[in-house]
Amino acid sequence: MNKQGKYLIGVYPGTFDPVTKGHLHLIQRASKMVDKLIIGVANNPRKNPLFSHEERVEMLKADIETMREKGCEIEVRPFSDLLVRFARNMNASCIFRGLRAVSDFEYEFQMTGMNAKLDPDIETVFLMAADKWQFVSASFVKEISSMGGEISEFVTPNVAEVLRRKYG
Repeated sequence: MNKQGKYLIGVYPGTFDPVTKGHLHLIQRASKMVDKLIIGVANNPRKNPLFSHEERVEMLKADIETMREKGCEIEVRPFSDLLVRFARNMNASCIFRGLRAVSDFEYEFQMTGMNAKLDPDIETVFLMAADKWQFVSASFVKEISSMGGEISEFVTPNVAEVLRRKYG
């Protein structure tokens, strides 16, 4: 709860195609800042995800279930709506976004500006990726996995197995 006694809910949205250890590290950190964290798994067909919306939700649920250090209750929910509308419907006061490099900043800066216009009551909180995860992306993980490369450093055993099955 904040100083005014308000129960704080945060949303961490993403495509999570697939979820990486970098995502999980940000989830763990964000969970220490709110009373409840909702992981919003976006359904964005324009991104041509490798995994279905349902598969991505299930992978995240499995990884959250085994997460050791949770600062609060964490819930995984699919969404297909505008992010600020989803956050408002979840009664969230903030949206967490991860930044890995300067290249992420311009897009995130523009999105934050638009979200603030759509709902000025929802704050965006940026979390910098830890050094260890700055260069990890779901796209790189999929590419490495598709070519038979070792990905266990970047994803949980559950996700690594799902990727092995997907690529045969």
